[in-house]
Amino acid sequence: MTHPDAPPTGRLVLAATPIGNVEDASPRLRRLLAESEVVAAEDTRRLRALAARMGVTIGGRVVSYHEHNEGERAGELLDVVRGGGTVVVVTDAGMPSVSDPGFRVVAAAVEAGVPVTAAPGPSAVLTALALSGLPTDRFCFEGFPPRKPGERARALAELATERRTLVFFEAPHRLGQTLAAMADAFGPQRPAAVCRELTKTYEEVVRGPLVDLVAWAVAGEVRGEIAIVVGGDVGHPVATTADLVAEVLARADAGERLKDAVADVAETARVPKRELYAAALAARTR
Repeated sequence: MTHPDAPPTGRLVLAATPIGNVEDASPRLRRLLAESEVVAAEDTRRLRALAARMGVTIGGRVVSYHEHNEGERAGELLDVVRGGGTVVVVTDAGMPSVSDPGFRVVAAAVEAGVPVTAAPGPSAVLTALALSGLPTDRFCFEGFPPRKPGERARALAELATERRTLVFFEAPHRLGQTLAAMADAFGPQRPAAVCRELTKTYEEVVRGPLVDLVAWAVAGEVRGEIAIVVGGDVGHPVATTADLVAEVLARADAGERLKDAVADVAETARVPKRELYAAALAARTR
């Protein structure tokens, strides 16, 4: 029994919503939407449409909570919890805070000592990983790659020697470009899978080496929500800068132009040419 003088206890709940199939909505999600004092939604119209498909009447106040207002809205939501109410946070699909709003209010709740929990459920990241056919024992989620080609190439180059399976999100109109950039960064034969419209009517998982996926993506119009899963680097141990410089200098001593040797070694090792050239010049003058 709660002591009459005890302060009211509320809670903040991150609740996963279906990523496609409405039948994946959990009984707990249904109850939270019906009983919570406040439902904070990434898109209030989509939330109401989802609730209608679920046959659930939202019982509390619905407020918007998205990337543009989550910082300022967090305090308001935590005030409800401090007052003893339940606030449920939902996004358009999947688990809040995973490439979606939610992180800031959780961080604020943790800092303020406000109770926070989760109603787990569908996840595009885990579903794509499970269906990819690639190793699942160790993986990392990288979200959306940078949109600008140069930034994207640099970001992918940093992941080229990552041994864990990689999971990305991508927009349909950038899929071909991103797969081509991945083939350049990871190698054309790196195994991968494109997972499209997961749990929906037109669900599709296309598996194969990156070079084949590039050809598939540019051959037709790919639509829907997309996750890309790429196998980790299982090749030879990563060469150190000293190893690469030694190879460059050995080839230069054998008569090859230094710049040509640097360009070839840098491309094979997937390292910046400028940095390798500078290191080779420095080693040569010692």
